[in-house]
Amino acid sequence: MADILIIGAGVTGCAVARVLSRYEANITVIDRGADIAEGASKANSGIVHAGFDAKPGTLKAKLNVDGAKMYPALCEELGVPYSQPGALVIGFTEEDRATLENLVRQAELNDVPGCRLVEREEILKMEPNTNPEVLCALYAPTSGLTSPYEMTFALADHAAVNGVKFELGEEVQGVAKGSDGKWHVTTSKGERVCDILVNCAGVGSANIHNMMNSETLQIIDRRGQYYLMDRMAKLPFTMTMFQCPTKMGKGVLVSPTVHGNLLLGPSAEDIPDELDTSTTADGLKFVLDKSRLTWPQASPRGTITNFSGIRAHEAKGDFVIGAVKDQENAYETVGIESPGLSAAPAIGEMLGTQIAEEMGLAKKAEIVPAIKRRKPFHEMNTEERAAAVAENPLYGNLVCRCEVVTEAEIRDAIRRPVGATTIDGVKRRTRAGMGRCQGGFCSPRVAEILCEELGISMLEVTKCGGESKLLVSSIHDAMKKEGC
Repeated sequence: MADILIIGAGVTGCAVARVLSRYEANITVIDRGADIAEGASKANSGIVHAGFDAKPGTLKAKLNVDGAKMYPALCEELGVPYSQPGALVIGFTEEDRATLENLVRQAELNDVPGCRLVEREEILKMEPNTNPEVLCALYAPTSGLTSPYEMTFALADHAAVNGVKFELGEEVQGVAKGSDGKWHVTTSKGERVCDILVNCAGVGSANIHNMMNSETLQIIDRRGQYYLMDRMAKLPFTMTMFQCPTKMGKGVLVSPTVHGNLLLGPSAEDIPDELDTSTTADGLKFVLDKSRLTWPQASPRGTITNFSGIRAHEAKGDFVIGAVKDQENAYETVGIESPGLSAAPAIGEMLGTQIAEEMGLAKKAEIVPAIKRRKPFHEMNTEERAAAVAENPLYGNLVCRCEVVTEAEIRDAIRRPVGATTIDGVKRRTRAGMGRCQGGFCSPRVAEILCEELGISMLEVTKCGGESKLLVSSIHDAMKKEGC
């Protein structure tokens, strides 16, 4: 069987791995992060874009629309949250109207159903909290919402139960074709040799490409900052509210999330460090000021947290997907920025199928279905909760009060096929620590459960891998060191 190495465990890499897991091959996914979805896939708007703003005729346009159509069934199969509340792209000037009219034409060319221009009266009827100075808007009824990291986890789990191996905390340092005709990949943990190499390295994808090809690609590293607001008794908007797009992106949005929060952002800043996810006073002020153009009542008062996401913007503007030019048995996905989350299922099918056909991989006789996840405890009614506790008493131990997450759910998150090994890994799989107190109450107990499940000491528990340790020494050891 062929040995396939996929570099990158974001939503794109995991989507490709899941498709390839249908075929007879030894498949390994590596990533420099301590967990999957540690790059762009962990911090974005979670919007399944309808596809009206991608330039007609581009890979972005085709794969955005194809991927968005796959989401409802895929989320149902994988047990990932999804909703389709629609979106409005609002304008305030006649110049904005011209931009929106062009987007309506693009929607028709991209085969996006239902898009139309609406005027102020209809906008305020749809979303009464919109700035009353709004002039017109594009209405996109098929715009959806999902959880980007939960989708990535589910894709990875389904790939893993079908034989894909995931090796994390392993950074690629060099790629070369050996005299044996195989790819030799030097990593922070040694050398890997494979028959087929697949580059899905996100913000690092151009670097990997340039190791293999003299025709270089360039990723312009870009950062977007956000406000995440606390849950409200009633959200001010039911739809995603965009502003007119600019050359830097889709603009600042005000949007609900699938978990009932409100999201404001992002900014769009070109940065020198591809992994810089810091937030800045200027960036957050920009987001808040722009949000008030859509929603004049926007206030930082209800903020739970601020965060930044990174994006892999390829200088030419389109996705680069397929076989690496002039290189045998090498494939890539480069520049997968927004609408990358929307397009990921279609990218997985496109590239995974291409690799299988060109490499002559045989289909497996049987595919293990996706694991059916139990409904989250916080979504259960009283009878369902009683049944869950009767089946597993650990459902009766509440660990995260803010998000109503139980010990049973945390242990299950660690035991998943590609399970959590860090505090953040547990948080993203269960939402323990994502509420109002941001882990202030539940983190110590989560750390204890990680120790019990992984067989590690409290001094080895990290927030997100590497040196992000919660504790650096024990009082006993410190006193012994001081001679006490």
